[in-house]
Amino acid sequence: MLTIRPATPADVPEMLAFIRELAEYEREPDAAIATAEDLLRDGFGERPVYECLIAEWDGQPAGMALYFPFYSTWRGNAGIHLEDLFVRPPFRRNGIGKALISHVAAIAQERGDRFQWHVLDWNEPAIKFYESIGAQMLHPWRIMRVDGAALPALAKKFPS
Repeated sequence: MLTIRPATPADVPEMLAFIRELAEYEREPDAAIATAEDLLRDGFGERPVYECLIAEWDGQPAGMALYFPFYSTWRGNAGIHLEDLFVRPPFRRNGIGKALISHVAAIAQERGDRFQWHVLDWNEPAIKFYESIGAQMLHPWRIMRVDGAALPALAKKFPS
């Protein structure tokens, strides 16, 4: 039986395990450097910047959906960005991914009018799944990122 519930601070070790398993699946195991302290601070501290749902199958941790809000200036409304959706392999094909994404979609609808996420171009199973639930791939948009040592370098280039 499937249960979906909001994550609590006690779930942080399992969330970290899900994140690392997802990074492994996405062929970037060394990129997942978040710590339990990071997740506790940023999800359960004074000013949470993300929320997380935990899926349990017969009481066992099966998956999670981690998301956070954003704002669209063009639409003049808020939305939800799904950062991570992960279901452990033994629990796949039980509708857990659909249930998690449906829960987050309901939250997005309650809080705004947009729900979005990223998918790796090589991840055909995920792309097919997302298309099957009505998601559309945005073309020609590309993600731009500044992180690591480049972020403080950029921040210093044009001081205020």
